[in-house]
Amino acid sequence: MLDLKRHFSHSIGRPGAPLHFAAHSHHPWPDVTFEAQKLAWLDAATLLDRKWDKIFGEVIPEAQRHVASRLSLPDPSSIVFGPNTHSFLLRILSCTPAISGINVLSTDSEFHSFTRQMDRLVEADVVNLVRVPVEPFATFNSRFMAELKKREDWDLVWFSQVFFNSGRVVGEGDLIDIVEAIPSAETLAVIDGYHAFMAIPVDLSAIGGRAFFVAGGYKYAMAGEGACFLHCPPGYGLRPRDTGWYAEFGALDAARADEVAFGVDASRFAGATFDPSGIYRLNAVMRWMDDNELTVGGMDAHCLALQKRFVERLDVGEAGLRSTDLVIRDLEACGRFLTFETEQAARIDGELAQNDIIVDHRGNRLRIGFGVYQDMSDVERLVRVLKAVA
Repeated sequence: MLDLKRHFSHSIGRPGAPLHFAAHSHHPWPDVTFEAQKLAWLDAATLLDRKWDKIFGEVIPEAQRHVASRLSLPDPSSIVFGPNTHSFLLRILSCTPAISGINVLSTDSEFHSFTRQMDRLVEADVVNLVRVPVEPFATFNSRFMAELKKREDWDLVWFSQVFFNSGRVVGEGDLIDIVEAIPSAETLAVIDGYHAFMAIPVDLSAIGGRAFFVAGGYKYAMAGEGACFLHCPPGYGLRPRDTGWYAEFGALDAARADEVAFGVDASRFAGATFDPSGIYRLNAVMRWMDDNELTVGGMDAHCLALQKRFVERLDVGEAGLRSTDLVIRDLEACGRFLTFETEQAARIDGELAQNDIIVDHRGNRLRIGFGVYQDMSDVERLVRVLKAVA
């Protein structure tokens, strides 16, 4: 088992800190991010206008290498950073040939940023949206691929690798199958990997040339806000209509007076001026992981052991929650959080909060997340309180 609590002394390790079982919502920051945040400030103060030379010359290239290596991608220049995933969604949508009547295939279990935007575009008659229900889980892949094959003129296919409202994982082989089942080579394919990146091992080597992958630092990358990224397959979305001035940095030498210039790498999806401190923090976390020989697989195994102990202890004695309430009962097929279906989700969430334990809920689904900063004693404390309130 990993023993990493001491590395989170300013967050969950401080005296009086709550018991935090919501890494899937907002991951605590390890201590190394504090020095990184200070460095971002000091660079801005001492380098002034020249800070951007360091950011684009050192900070971003380092972050690109970290992300590419953890996704098994061969070219770090396929990674671009942005303040949030919503900005990337808009930029990707702006690459479709049509401005209205955009044909989109997705699921009924995408995160709010995507869902809300799609609902509004459907309302405005801009998007024709088909949502495939994720449940029943056993048939999701076949049903999704069957829907794919019903037409060849999909403009955008968007789905999550780990669904936020259940924890259900689309396995590596299934990812490949879905991407390869897209009928047209012109269709933009996007995998939302926010609940997968740094939570479970992700290998995009087989589909990195075909699919976009979007994620960020707010969850398991432990870097907080402002460190979202997009992997951009070569040849797709070459000239987004939604574009910021950073997108031309890689094309200044080839700029033409009669045409808006774009970089040929992932910089074509860059936006405009942003707060770079999140990328400083991301680099600090990745270096800390390397220095401590922390792998995604090792961290996943640690959290899986905590999950298994939690479920075993939950089913001993009386408790309002049981393993039979789990939406995903096969823990090997689940991400870093467990989801329980219960009409008492809001009440249990609130009563745990009153006992200084942080979880969360979405409707009648209670989500309990597990992190590398936890140990078995944390699980035992959570079970004791849960049995008292649930």
